[in-house]
Amino acid sequence: QVRLVESGGGLVQPGGSLRLSCAGSGRTFDRYVMAWFRQAPGKEREFVAVIHWNGAITDYADSANGRFTVSRDNAKNTMYLQMNSLKPDDTAAYYCAATVAREWPPRSRYEYPYWGQGTQVTVSS
Repeated sequence: QVRLVESGGGLVQPGGSLRLSCAGSGRTFDRYVMAWFRQAPGKEREFVAVIHWNGAITDYADSANGRFTVSRDNAKNTMYLQMNSLKPDDTAAYYCAATVAREWPPRSRYEYPYWGQGTQVTVSS
């Protein structure tokens, strides 16, 4: 089991950048595939990005591709999401999640048993 805590959210102007962090507890962090999801008010939780346990393979939603970069540092039990060129449509609560699912890429929220509490990102002028 792993406990996840997100941080780094906030208010940013359109075109700006933010870096989110997801800190995991436990000694088995590097065994998990880790992902970012987001949920805007009135909308379903949607996939943003996922990173393989070894950090070498990633996958992105079309909305994130080219603007967001997911990475992880297993020595620090932490995953990151660097978000650039932010748009108002990126406004949402961002959640990190962990899974041991073997199918790649795991893009469905139902494949993730472990979740953080979320961090709010607001993109507005």
